[in-house]
Amino acid sequence: MAKQEPRRSFLTCLGLGIAGAAALPALAVAKALKKEEEMSNPIKRSMELGFQWETLDPFLFCVHHEDYFPAGNEQMGPAPEQLRGRSIGDDFIIKDGWRMYHGDTVPGFPGHPHRGFETVTVVRRGLVDHADSLGAAGRYGDGDVQWMTAGKGVQHSEMFPLVHPDKDNTMELFQIWLNLPKRNKMVEPHFKMLWNHTIPRHNYTDGQNKNTMVEVIAGRLADKTAPTPPPDSWAGIPENQVAIWNISMEENATFTLPAAGDGINRMLYFYEGETLTLAGYELKAYHGAEVDARTDITIQNGPKAAKILILQGKPIAEPVIQYGPFVMNTKDEIYQAFQDYHATQFGGWPWPKTGQVHDRSKGRFALHADGREELPG
Repeated sequence: MAKQEPRRSFLTCLGLGIAGAAALPALAVAKALKKEEEMSNPIKRSMELGFQWETLDPFLFCVHHEDYFPAGNEQMGPAPEQLRGRSIGDDFIIKDGWRMYHGDTVPGFPGHPHRGFETVTVVRRGLVDHADSLGAAGRYGDGDVQWMTAGKGVQHSEMFPLVHPDKDNTMELFQIWLNLPKRNKMVEPHFKMLWNHTIPRHNYTDGQNKNTMVEVIAGRLADKTAPTPPPDSWAGIPENQVAIWNISMEENATFTLPAAGDGINRMLYFYEGETLTLAGYELKAYHGAEVDARTDITIQNGPKAAKILILQGKPIAEPVIQYGPFVMNTKDEIYQAFQDYHATQFGGWPWPKTGQVHDRSKGRFALHADGREELPG
């Protein structure tokens, strides 16, 4: 019996070898089936939308502000009696349909620092007054977009002046944070205006004569290409397929979101309407979905006009360490950001108030740090 042991060992090893060889194609088949299943169900997951929306790399942050501000007083803020019962300086709870945020007289966000990423502010309704530590300023809104690269560091304020003294001052905007890769986190700060009339619109009419319109804020859709982003943006590299699209659909309209390719993250935010059907999956209003960018997705709108925000892009795929207004790759870099800010104030604050607002009668404009003034045209 002892002489048979080597043979038994050999047969055992041979059996394991054959089993292993048989497992290889089986594993490949299983992977192929899993990929096919994923492709057949392009809705990876869905979620209810709160105040701050979940994002995917290369995006860091997205908030939908919607405030039904009252008529403005002489200071372009709410009347003092309308401020009673609010946590002034930190007012994020909706009361009477609006918030003061960090403002004390005018709603908004007085001077605060950023480093290591970009802010994209998409104003649907209302106006925003900008001022920053480099001496730049502006007023924009009603469809305009401001794209600011914080880079190595800048302070800025974003105030919401109630310019109309005789009627409500409704404001709606998206604040989107787009990360910068390590190589660009310390570039010079920069901001660019994408005025409403410069943002291309893609119009599509389906077989039922229902219209869908897409504002191409970043990226490309069909024959429409967005304005060029700031020079150091991750969105400036076509291969990264960064897209910011705002979609408006008529009731019962159908539209196909085209595939982007492998390795691209895509989030869909359904922020106005009643119901959508995505590849057979029903999505309720004020819900979002992570969708597979490798395949076309048919969107069937419900009985009410709908609005959808799309954020997509190739992941930067680097470590992200965020502390408040600073986004870097390591804890040491965050510590250095605080040290630099305390030492330099990122250029100081050249304006009379941290919550700087411009004259009520002034229209939309952009004053750049080099003194160049830009108007919408």
